[in-house]
Formats: sequence, structure tokens, C-alpha cells
Amino acid sequence: MQSGGGSVGVEIKESPVTDAEFEAMTEFVRDYLTASVETEEEGGRMRWYPWHSAEYRFNHILNVVDLAEEIAQKEGANVDVTRVAALFHDIAKLEAEQDRHADVGAKIAQEYLTTHGDYPPSFVEQVVEAVRDHSYQGELTDLPLETQCLIEADILDKVGANGATLLLLRMGYESRTHMDASEMVERVLERGLDARERIRSDAAESVAHRRIKRVKWLKEWLEAEVADMDADGPFGPDNDNQTGQ
Repeated sequence: MQSGGGSVGVEIKESPVTDAEFEAMTEFVRDYLTASVETEEEGGRMRWYPWHSAEYRFNHILNVVDLAEEIAQKEGANVDVTRVAALFHDIAKLEAEQDRHADVGAKIAQEYLTTHGDYPPSFVEQVVEAVRDHSYQGELTDLPLETQCLIEADILDKVGANGATLLLLRMGYESRTHMDASEMVERVLERGLDARERIRSDAAESVAHRRIKRVKWLKEWLEAEVADMDADGPFGPDNDNQTGQ
């Protein structure tokens, strides 16, 4: 994986973020999300879906932090820039519109980092840039390596057992029965294949492969155990090669 234009991961030689500082940032993000929901008018943006709650959003952020850090370490990106950007990437998700949450989150990250420590300006700039660009829909290799790692992690959190569980939970909110479970899991598999087409790093590709395999197993188990469940479709038993086995 090659770094695109802009900042590069080797610019910062020493870790500017201590464990205590990162923990404080984490607490700030959690409190900010909670406050975003508490101050919102009743109803809000689909607040009746659990994955639009502060609890879900914070869990998603932590998942992305872990994935982004793993990818950054293996790809040679600046881990501190990547994990701090991952921590702030969705901080404004519950208060801003979808097409604005990255810009708003970048401003929040910049304000926090410039008022809660003596971080190098280059570090703050890289974090802010990654948060601002994490919704970028173009070619990932056009971006700095740290931003690529963040986007890949964000994509991959929706793939695998976690993604399947969320869609199965959604069935209840849509008044579906368990007979639709295979269809819902198939959506996760489709999402996984789409993700694999977009990601670029070897580390992210490895994660995607593992997660797609797990969801394929789940779909096969459902179809084996639930009578009359439809096994047709692009991920049926005659199409095993489509999931990269």
C-alpha cells in the first residue's frame, strides 16, 4: 500500500499521545455522543434504531480504532495519527447530517487537540485531515496512508459477524421473521465483497477474507438448520467461489 499525496506517516518520529491522554480522548468522545442524544429533540435521526444510539456509535468507533490500529501497524502508517483520527471520525454522527458529519467531526478534533495538550501542529493537521476525509468515496490510494487505514477500518466494521448481527437485529424492527435471516446475512456477504473491491492494503484484505468466510458459514448453517429457507442467490452452495474460498 502506497501513501497518496499530502501528509506521510514517517513525519512524526515519536508518539505524541500517551495512554492517559488517549483514555481522556476516549472519555470525551463517549460523553460528546451521549450529550448529542440527550440534547436532541424527541425522535431525532432514526433514534429508534439501536445503531443510531450513542451506545452503538461509541462501540462502532472503538471497533474502528482497533481495526485501524491493526492495519496501520502492518502497513507502516503512523499509528497515533490513525487511531486518534479513528476515535474522532464519527463524533458528530448523531448531531450532524450524514454529508456534514466528517467536516464537523474534523473541527471538533482540531479544537480538542489544540486545547488539551501540546501536540505537534503536523500531528494535529494529519488527524484533522483524516477525520475530514474519512467519507471520501474515490480511490483510496489518492489519500494519505493514515486516512486509507481509517477508511478501510470503517468499511470493515460493517462486514463479518458484527455486521450480520446488526442486520439480524434490524429484522425485528422491520417485522420480519427468522425465515428472512438468510437474506439479511446475504446482504452482509454482498457488503463484504463490495468492501473487498474497494480496500487496497494487504492487511485490510486479510481481515476482509476472514470476515467474509465467517458470514458465509453463518448463512450455510442457517440454510442447513431452518426448513424451507431459500438457499438461492449469488451466495448459494453452487457459488462458493464467489466468496474467495
